[in-house]
Amino acid sequence: MRSSDGCHRPLLHVVAAALIDGDGRVLVQQRPAGTHMAGLWEFPGGKIDAGETPEAALIRELDEELGIAVAQACLAPAAFASEPLDDRHLLLLLYVCRKWDGIVEARHAAALRWVYPAQLHGLDMPPADRPLIGLLEALL
Repeated sequence: MRSSDGCHRPLLHVVAAALIDGDGRVLVQQRPAGTHMAGLWEFPGGKIDAGETPEAALIRELDEELGIAVAQACLAPAAFASEPLDDRHLLLLLYVCRKWDGIVEARHAAALRWVYPAQLHGLDMPPADRPLIGLLEALL
């Protein structure tokens, strides 16, 4: 990947989920203190490990971060974002999920919030997540 300054940047592949509850609200989590972009609100998810499919990575991340179990059949690809990030380039794959087992809990986040898609505009979110808001509004 060649950046605007002519340098090559390795791709960082990340997956995230827009968990949608029965009222049409989306779950976002707040990045904890001491982490990159601390305090920002984001869709739950994380990095894709070597040899993992995006769906397997997202199922693993949702279990680790929120304590929920998600079947691959319940993940619907929705959108992606592409954003320069320090010395890498972020490629974020967003899935929509309306069904999971377990109670959502903040295992690695400072806080969780269920919000309607239009309310996402008022949250301080990472640059890669912001373009996904309008797409979610259109989908939901």
